[in-house]
Amino acid sequence: MDLSVVIPTLNGRDQLVAGLDALATHVPGAEVIVVNGPSTDGTTGMIRDRDDVDVLIEVSARTATVARNAGLEAATGDAVAILRYDLVVEPSWLAGVEDGLAEASVVTGPTHRTLDGGMTTEESERRTVGSREVTYFNGGNVAFRRPVLDALDGFDEYLETGGDRDAAHRLAGLGYGVAWRSQMGVRQEYSADGGVTGNRGEEFRLLAYRLVKNYGVRPAATGTARRAVRDAVDAGFKVVRGDLDPTEWFATGRAVIGGVGRGTVDGFVARLRDRSPAHNPHGTSDRVDRAVTRYDWR
Repeated sequence: MDLSVVIPTLNGRDQLVAGLDALATHVPGAEVIVVNGPSTDGTTGMIRDRDDVDVLIEVSARTATVARNAGLEAATGDAVAILRYDLVVEPSWLAGVEDGLAEASVVTGPTHRTLDGGMTTEESERRTVGSREVTYFNGGNVAFRRPVLDALDGFDEYLETGGDRDAAHRLAGLGYGVAWRSQMGVRQEYSADGGVTGNRGEEFRLLAYRLVKNYGVRPAATGTARRAVRDAVDAGFKVVRGDLDPTEWFATGRAVIGGVGRGTVDGFVARLRDRSPAHNPHGTSDRVDRAVTRYDWR
């Protein structure tokens, strides 16, 4: 198996150094492609001083889907893995990739996170959506056989986040299986910061887009409305308890409604643009090369 490893990164030089060191130790001979975009922390100089990176692509966009697609286009292996810059492969990682791809067209594994109180990890996640059983994969630790990526046409660049969730739905629609291998582990050490509150309007825009594009308006409306109502009720209880200001509740509700509306329209247009099972009108075949600079040492 000829393996390419694509690593999107953004202002993560120190973490990336650890990840590249681990790859050189545990996955010797892999083609390593780093997509750096647009970092200001000296990442480019660090990579140019190493001899274990085959391709460095500098992109102007900050989104993971754009970086992933740029790396996928440069990869030449018959299997392609995608790793997050701040994750370190464990010694059994390559064996997990090889074993998983012998069973399925896509394989993923856990991220082990070291906390003050111990270690946490993820498990395989599945969900039935309509008539499909969707197996989600770890977007920072996944490997594909090349024909699968061609069938998917890469990731949907409309999505600033959630491109891996969207790809999981499309994999299910195309009939591809996803294997889970615990030995395909990666590690991340960090201190918990209590989490970050996201933009609820944007979150629901992207959710509505993914569901409408992949399943149509009616099934998507049911799933999106169910989640919006559940979140609104939870927030309502917070208002009653005094944990949330009523004006913030109403403002968030307006943002959610606006996000759902825009995502529904954009998803419907995307579904019309690409009626194939891939459902990816913003994939690699449609993309404009956003590379600012490309270093190829192969």
